[in-house]
Amino acid sequence: MNRQNGTDRAQRPYDIVLFGATGFVGVLTAEYLAAHAPEGCRWAVAGRSRQKLEQLRERLAARHPGCAGMPLIEADVNDPEALRQLAESARVVATTVGPYLLYGEALVAACAEAGTDYVDLTGEPEFVDLMYVRHDARARETGARLIHACGFDSVPHDLGAYFTVQQLPEGVPLRVDGFVRSNATFSGGTLASALNAMGRGRQMLRAAHDRRLHEPRLVGRRARAPLGSPRFSRETGAWALPLPTVDAQIIARSARSLKRYGPDFRYRHYAAVRTLPMAAGGAAAVGTLFALAQLPPARRWLSERIKPGEGPDEQRRAKSWFSVRFVGEGGGRTVFTEVSGGDPGYGETAKMLAESMLCLAHDQLPDTSGQVTTAVAMGDALLERLQAAGIRFRVAATR
Repeated sequence: MNRQNGTDRAQRPYDIVLFGATGFVGVLTAEYLAAHAPEGCRWAVAGRSRQKLEQLRERLAARHPGCAGMPLIEADVNDPEALRQLAESARVVATTVGPYLLYGEALVAACAEAGTDYVDLTGEPEFVDLMYVRHDARARETGARLIHACGFDSVPHDLGAYFTVQQLPEGVPLRVDGFVRSNATFSGGTLASALNAMGRGRQMLRAAHDRRLHEPRLVGRRARAPLGSPRFSRETGAWALPLPTVDAQIIARSARSLKRYGPDFRYRHYAAVRTLPMAAGGAAAVGTLFALAQLPPARRWLSERIKPGEGPDEQRRAKSWFSVRFVGEGGGRTVFTEVSGGDPGYGETAKMLAESMLCLAHDQLPDTSGQVTTAVAMGDALLERLQAAGIRFRVAATR
């Protein structure tokens, strides 16, 4: 491994660059960095519109005068040379520009080539699998860490399972179930990404198959994330509906890479719904949305209901919350844990993305490269950062 995070990376102009900084989540992330980046952290914002970047800088400087001279980088997803220069200028690059299947790969490729750490907010399984097949090998050669899903997809789930495993005995088979609850709404960008992913079922399966052909086989251990089936969960007092999101796949990959998850690890991922009518209604709504996403005219119509760049206002976000409860079993021990926080899709997602960037830039971390998960790349360091930032990880009970 030619780890380029030594002298070469230290001499780059910026520690971190936020690409897509003028979008809905990008602005929230930039505001968080302006308030929490440590003194001496060299950071910049990037996007395709110089005017919007200047407006963002003025907005940040009004509250944080030190941002008045913050560097601005013009770059477009359709300009490979600009993305190459962007990647070569920073130690860590984060992007909020989605849907990532449409706009994400060029920056991943640039970071893999430049040995630059890359983080994003994707929840698109097909994109994650394609990036593994196409860019993991080169990233391993240059020392780049490619870390997808650094927001609500999938930090609370990945680090929540990691935290739960740490409360269980070592060297034994482990079973963990996660149950997600939230009252939050979503933005136009999130809706666009979800609809795009739902309309690509065959492509998603093909990408997953190609990934399995390229991944090394796990020898002597097993880690899996079966979908599960709807059921009433006595552990949480709620109806559990299987969630076929990227989160369970991310957790299984962490388990494949970390022996602490034991010789035989299984994870199942659910939405927790209090009543049976709500469960039935939610399942029907998701089924209808999935069916409509298969039709391009319907997909376009739905995307226009909330356009990218639009999202819930500050008052609505202030009322939003999330909770992910985990039930872990192994070695005769059962543990109940919880990860919880405020608005998951935006306020807390901006916090998770920003802290991931700062963690990669400033903390002592395991020596990893290629496409890795948050638990594998940052583990305890990111867990400590998020706890200090107000996201709660707690053990509720053991038996």
